[in-house]
Amino acid sequence: MEIKLPAYFKYTVILLGFALLIYTLQAFKAILMPLAFGLLFALLLLPLTRDLEKKLRFPRPLAILASITLVIVILGLVVWLLSMQLVSLASELETIGKNMQKLITRMQEFMLSNFGIAPPNKSELFQNAIGGLQEFTTTFLGSTISITTGAITVLTLVPIFVFLLLYYRDHLEQFLFKFVTKDRRGGVIKTITDIQHVVQSYISGLMIVIVVVALLNTAGLLILGVKYAIFFGVFASILTIIPYIGILIGASLPALFTLATTGNLLDAVLVVIVFMFVQFLEGNFITPFVVGSKVSLNPFAAILALLIGGEVWGAAGMILSIPMIAMMKVIFDVYEPLQPIGFLMADMDELKPKRKGRVRNWFDEIVNGILRGKKNPNE
Repeated sequence: MEIKLPAYFKYTVILLGFALLIYTLQAFKAILMPLAFGLLFALLLLPLTRDLEKKLRFPRPLAILASITLVIVILGLVVWLLSMQLVSLASELETIGKNMQKLITRMQEFMLSNFGIAPPNKSELFQNAIGGLQEFTTTFLGSTISITTGAITVLTLVPIFVFLLLYYRDHLEQFLFKFVTKDRRGGVIKTITDIQHVVQSYISGLMIVIVVVALLNTAGLLILGVKYAIFFGVFASILTIIPYIGILIGASLPALFTLATTGNLLDAVLVVIVFMFVQFLEGNFITPFVVGSKVSLNPFAAILALLIGGEVWGAAGMILSIPMIAMMKVIFDVYEPLQPIGFLMADMDELKPKRKGRVRNWFDEIVNGILRGKKNPNE
């Protein structure tokens, strides 16, 4: 006999399940975060691995290693390019510090002459700065050791997880079949295929967007004559991985650098305008054209996922938030009790029926009439 539970009880259990999920993600961060990155890279490399296995007749382990090596080489070249620029940038830190001191002095003089606000006592300011510097140094060293250790752990585990997920992908698929009856396995296969398609389209499209945005950022900074334009352009484009927030960080760094090196506020404003223009192109033309509507999430769901991801896993959570919530939406749309949540997360434009305008209908009628051998489709 089937027991029917009230709707409020089911949704209460679902909310408790989400709370338990967030707690689990925080408690097992050291394991689940590399596993999540490994899952994304495994889905991204799955088509390449299959092609190497079927077309070139590579053994599965060799095909997986070749795919992982390709990704490592590409990421290594990007890191090498940014590190070379960063080393050159570090050589000018002393000059930047002097220019910033001059700007602060000018600002203090302006505040004193126009608003009567006197600058703080220099000796007291110096003592506070020394104390703050010591505290910052201690905190920074501890954070650096912790971050470095965590980064090494992640960089070590992610390739291992990618290899294992790709190698045992058939076994994992059979594992999922154990939870459903034979008549529902077709739906499971379709859900898995949809998840793969969404993640692959999003990540591959994101890589193309990063390259295009990097070229536009670098070109704009070169036109303005900003030093280390390649570094700032590429770095800002990589930060677009973090939606909404990344572009703000990417634009503020070259603007502050320009203000510190030139001392001219107008130059810094022009840098911000360049990044705003590129962001406008990226949000309205580049991303919709390249990525399309593969990740059909509304801004509310995306921002909420971004905040939750940042709270749970920090910067890594922000990077993983959009593809992960897109995967969850695919599951929500299939599982009936969670379909209202999938509806809430959906992009409104995707829910509207696609209607053709009058001009488009008239054009279609003409084309159909021509194909039928008529001069006028209304005949």
